[in-house]
Amino acid sequence: MNRKVKIDTKEKFHVITPVEAHLSANLTDNLSNLMHEFLENPIKSIVFNAENVESIEKPVADCLAALQGDFQAENASFVICCLKPAVRKAFLDWGLLDVLNITPTESEAWDIVQMEEIERELFGNETEE
Repeated sequence: MNRKVKIDTKEKFHVITPVEAHLSANLTDNLSNLMHEFLENPIKSIVFNAENVESIEKPVADCLAALQGDFQAENASFVICCLKPAVRKAFLDWGLLDVLNITPTESEAWDIVQMEEIERELFGNETEE
């Protein structure tokens, strides 16, 4: 999977961009393992840029939904951006569109990651007091 994605590290998050046009079920374990490795880093949050993805199989979509939950549990953000219409429709058909944190552009995904970080800091401070 490492060769099938581009990884761009920013100050507060990583942008993961698959280079494959089709995300097939046999990539699911590799994708999950790659994403979970980031949860071990100081910079945990992920923007998953799907701009190159033309089609996706349901196990990969389910994996992305599970990853979002895993990242939230670790106080990290997982945002998907730049969905092609066919991929968006697949997520809708599988009932995942409303479950996932999806933005139209990478810039908006960056904003979501930064807002969620601020929220975690604010709510984290409230629970410590």
